[in-house]
Amino acid sequence: MTGQSVSVTLHFRVLAMKCPAHSQIKFSIAWFAALCLSTGITDAEDLDSPSLDLSLEKAETRMRTIYERGEFRGKTFRGDWLPDSTGYLVTEPAKGSDKRKVFRYDVVSGKRSVWDPSKQAGIQGSSGNLSPDGQREIQSIRGNLRVRNQENGQSIALTDNEEGSSTKLLQPRWSPDGNRIAYVFSDHSQVRLRSALIPGDPTYPKVRESRFARVGGDIPSLKVGVIDSDGGKTRWLSIPDSKEGFYLGQVEWTENSDELLVERLSRFRNERDFFLADVRTGEVKTIFHESDPAWVVASVAKNAGLEWISGGKEFVVISEKDGWRHAYRCSRDGKEQTLLTPGAYDIIERVKIDEERGWYYFNASPDNGTQKYLYRVQLDEGGEAERVTPPNQPGTHDYVFSPDARWAFHTYSTFDTPPVTELVKLPVHKVLRALETNEELRQKAQELIQQPTEFFQVDIGNNVEIDGWMIKPSDFDPTREYPVLVYVYGEPHAQTVLDSWGAAQAYYHRAIADLGYLVVSMDNRGTPAPKGAAWRRAVSGSLGPLSTDEQSAGLKALAETHSYVDLTRVGIWGWSGGGSNTLNAMFRKPGVYHVGIAVAPKPQPHLYNAWFQEIYMETRETNPEGYRRSAPINFAEGLKGDLLIIHGTGETNTHLEIVEGLVDRLIEIGKPFDYMTYPNRDHGIHEGKGTSVHLRMHMVRYLLNHLQPGPKQRVGK
Repeated sequence: MTGQSVSVTLHFRVLAMKCPAHSQIKFSIAWFAALCLSTGITDAEDLDSPSLDLSLEKAETRMRTIYERGEFRGKTFRGDWLPDSTGYLVTEPAKGSDKRKVFRYDVVSGKRSVWDPSKQAGIQGSSGNLSPDGQREIQSIRGNLRVRNQENGQSIALTDNEEGSSTKLLQPRWSPDGNRIAYVFSDHSQVRLRSALIPGDPTYPKVRESRFARVGGDIPSLKVGVIDSDGGKTRWLSIPDSKEGFYLGQVEWTENSDELLVERLSRFRNERDFFLADVRTGEVKTIFHESDPAWVVASVAKNAGLEWISGGKEFVVISEKDGWRHAYRCSRDGKEQTLLTPGAYDIIERVKIDEERGWYYFNASPDNGTQKYLYRVQLDEGGEAERVTPPNQPGTHDYVFSPDARWAFHTYSTFDTPPVTELVKLPVHKVLRALETNEELRQKAQELIQQPTEFFQVDIGNNVEIDGWMIKPSDFDPTREYPVLVYVYGEPHAQTVLDSWGAAQAYYHRAIADLGYLVVSMDNRGTPAPKGAAWRRAVSGSLGPLSTDEQSAGLKALAETHSYVDLTRVGIWGWSGGGSNTLNAMFRKPGVYHVGIAVAPKPQPHLYNAWFQEIYMETRETNPEGYRRSAPINFAEGLKGDLLIIHGTGETNTHLEIVEGLVDRLIEIGKPFDYMTYPNRDHGIHEGKGTSVHLRMHMVRYLLNHLQPGPKQRVGK
């Protein structure tokens, strides 16, 4: 390219009214020099085409290092503890060979030796399909269960479902004595079929049909069966049913081989029951029940189920019934319950029960919802939580305990610091040795991250404070004003504001910041932050309205405390639920947001899957107003800024038709917008060579075309 004016051509599938009906858009970008901060051009008004070329070239190089070479992904240590806790197993390359072998490391000395695979039974991480004695294995072949003898290879058929039927046999579990197998029978025959094109001959494509349970429609019918491991007739448990259907969580044998534990969740997840079923008599009794008008269990199920202690005489369960996510020690019949973790804080996740020494370990962060630390309380009666993680290591910590709870693989990182994994002795947290340091990546991070990421809290009124982070350009000048790109998710399935390496697509956002933007993300109420059940359930009944209001309020509050935030240049983008919130922001807050990029959104939530959406909004039949207020398509008339919608045509999650309904609506009301589809790509839009880099560069060019980058002189501040 030559000259002072540069023409760049972008191809879009749909152009509605923004320009004449052409297949290409040409736009002048003679003011874009500021996007290349490394060239020394610091004013948004200055530009020449070589600067643009160089900046786009550098941006693409960074995209390739991120998405093709994975250079910013930290190496993960993977080890499996031995049952006796004397050592752990690691799969590594053998010396002088390309083959990989399993090595045993002594936990105390660190001595390495080749491991004998015949000793695999009972090891953490090994197959759960092996019988307790390691001699037999459950196999799933053409929709049926079989038991195979490991020694002689002979197998026994347990079930005889017709191949290709609409039933599935799930979660097979050996009884402790190996004489019985429990499993879940899932019948999808009443779930409607959805048709989709199969990639192939462009002229005569084939059609694939799959079961899809949509909001308000039939969901799979479930039941739990038990069969002898040497074959016979399945005995079905009398789990209480309901006409609208239900879901199953934990299905496990208790400490004996005669009773099965079954966790049952109501369709809307506003009720949860734990049943004990006697497989000999068929008797089923309730040992724990809870309910809440919003929900008792959300889509993040890592704290589902219960854990047996005292040889099966008691159990520990996590519940939010008192307004916080707490652990309760309960008698076997559930009638006696002791709160183990009192206080105004949440358990983030359970970690380990150390019965021998009487401790209950869990992760929490009472003072900072963006971080995670290891705590413990006494197992017998609970009490004040004791922090185990050293106080001089702010950030995010994960632990994989040895079976005897004396040792752990400890991984620690922050948003700006790659992870380090080490072997520690507990509870003193003494480091024995480093297991993975990511030293090369740490050096690269130090060179790349010239401006530390700023974590902040802003008060948006009504006694609500929300967490956020901000990534600044490498040559940030606090005396100037910068445009803002907000990265949003804002739904109950995930937080974006986490003090952890790689969180919230940080690698990509650092590249965007270096084009001349402040990149900001905030967690509104309704996200799964450890701030109490009321925080998380604030969005009950309608996803969208509250997050849109609080994201907007958070941005305005941020500008009040950060004078370099330019509210005349604001963009927003998100993926999936974040794409939906991007649409809501552009449609409902047109005076706040000027540019939006919505990737794989769901603008018509009533067309989404029942499993997720009904937790938070039930159905349109029971909650019509909630669905009306939630759906971005109903507010499309409010669009004033520049909007790009990106979707994969092979979506199995937020189906293409959900988005194209919005596309038709925008065309109908004459709203200009841009639309990009990736053929046959699914929800992650990464299938096919070059896809990830192309998508990210497409977003970069859209930002540069519609949201002027770089610093400006402050006006009226």
